[in-house]
Amino acid sequence: MPTTLADADAAISALWPPSGAESWDAVGLIAGDPGAEVTAVHLAVDAVPETVDEALELGAQLLLTHHPLLLRGVTSVAEDRYKGLVLARLIRGGAALIAAHTNADVVARGTSAVLAERLGLRETRPIEPGSDPALGLGRVGRLAEPTTLGALARRLADLLPATAQGVRAAGEYDREVVSVALCAGAGDSLLAHPAVVGADVYVTSDLRHHPASEARERARLGRGPALLDVSHWASEWLWLDVAAEQLRGALPGVTVTVSELRTDPWDFAIV
Repeated sequence: MPTTLADADAAISALWPPSGAESWDAVGLIAGDPGAEVTAVHLAVDAVPETVDEALELGAQLLLTHHPLLLRGVTSVAEDRYKGLVLARLIRGGAALIAAHTNADVVARGTSAVLAERLGLRETRPIEPGSDPALGLGRVGRLAEPTTLGALARRLADLLPATAQGVRAAGEYDREVVSVALCAGAGDSLLAHPAVVGADVYVTSDLRHHPASEARERARLGRGPALLDVSHWASEWLWLDVAAEQLRGALPGVTVTVSELRTDPWDFAIV
């Protein structure tokens, strides 16, 4: 029996249940015929023209992205607009689009869990657990041995794909760190969480000026962590390989590939 888009959607929902998504999120099937056959799936963080073209060139009938294309309401999908162009290219190419976003953040091998694993954190637990204490947003854990903030920043820079931003740090370079809180993607909403405040360092993305400044000053008073701010795209890209491995197990006979295109929005930095 051929695998249909409905089959692939069901497998994706089993791996990353939509019930785990935040109330504001828009996950699941975005475009495509549920009855269409799927022989190949391509994974990317973002649905942009480049990742769509890559998926079509690889012969994929499904593009699975982390970020939803239609997270916020639109009133037009005309092709002279980015989202309309993406949808038109997918439809003309015979490919569907599905998003697994915050529902892929909270699972046992979600975005933050993968980042924590790659950093070598031990005794990890969610920052914000759900009804199952093993699941939830972010992760907090301990390094195998103490290091410095500067050395940890370097480890992250080596671990993550290169971006214009690199790794930004707030805190003394030689500050000792053992306990690490992290949230792949935008995580400044968790800055005041007790699990974050109690850590030596907080690793996340998209830290805005005022929340970061206030957190930095609290840290100087010994009431909070040092900060490491990394690329949003890079922090979540690591998850794609794990997601692809899980999909291959759930959809035997379907080819699953991962995009290595950099869809971080920044092209260069001048310092």
